[in-house]
Amino acid sequence: MGIETLLDLDGERFEVGNGYWVKFDAKQVDVTKMIPHGVKYSLTLHRPDNTRIMGFDNAHLVKPPGNQFKYAVQFFAYQKPPVPYHFNSPEKLVEDFWDAVDHALLQEGV
Repeated sequence: MGIETLLDLDGERFEVGNGYWVKFDAKQVDVTKMIPHGVKYSLTLHRPDNTRIMGFDNAHLVKPPGNQFKYAVQFFAYQKPPVPYHFNSPEKLVEDFWDAVDHALLQEGV
């Protein structure tokens, strides 16, 4: 899997059990200091009522203590504030997302 495979997931939705579902958004953008890999992404988990409860994205600015601003974050409905996420590769992003989905579904009792 590479950037192209991540881009191919754009718009995909997958049922993950009991009405919960995930959505992948990935768009190619200009390479910038904040988006050095050139992909704007949002991978999210939703409840059956469409409430977003968890996700990874690089659209929200987060400043971790003592560090510079970062755009890649993971967020959970039951964990505030969002946690910075360091994008290493498309493969690792998707792997980490699915691990977080499993964790969030356990938290939800699914």
